[in-house]
Amino acid sequence: MIEVIVDSIRISLVSQHRIVVLKETDSERQLPIWIGPYEADAITIELQDVEMARPVTHDLLKNVISEMGGKVSHVLIKALNEGVFYASLFVDVNGEMKEIDSRSSDAIALAVRVKVPVFVNQDVMDEVGVLPEPDILQEDAKEGEGEDPETLDIFTDFVDTLDFEDFDE
Repeated sequence: MIEVIVDSIRISLVSQHRIVVLKETDSERQLPIWIGPYEADAITIELQDVEMARPVTHDLLKNVISEMGGKVSHVLIKALNEGVFYASLFVDVNGEMKEIDSRSSDAIALAVRVKVPVFVNQDVMDEVGVLPEPDILQEDAKEGEGEDPETLDIFTDFVDTLDFEDFDE
């Protein structure tokens, strides 16, 4: 099993789907998983510490597990079958470890709430894990390293003078 962290949530420009990018803790390899917008929001809400007036679905699941005496141990993205990721929640109930089938997006949303590790089976990571390409922004930054700081200050001053209320119509 390979431990991963949630690196980012990305938005597809061609559909309503989102991609959660899991990154290995010990390397740069990443695992992109397509998820729905609601699950993406559920993960993002927790990662950004957004306070909700009422519990959302994954908060409810967390509360139910806790109230029934369980404690989530970890989450495992265990398989990829015909383009679908399969995950499991591992819940300790009175010393007995229960494995509960889950969609990967729901498992990740719960894991970030209960602050437990997320793991990926080695076979899954070997099959679809990717090394990120050099970031275009990093390349642009390297190219711009020799730019005159005064030019950037002029641009910053311009942006600071904008009144964004003028754009509301």
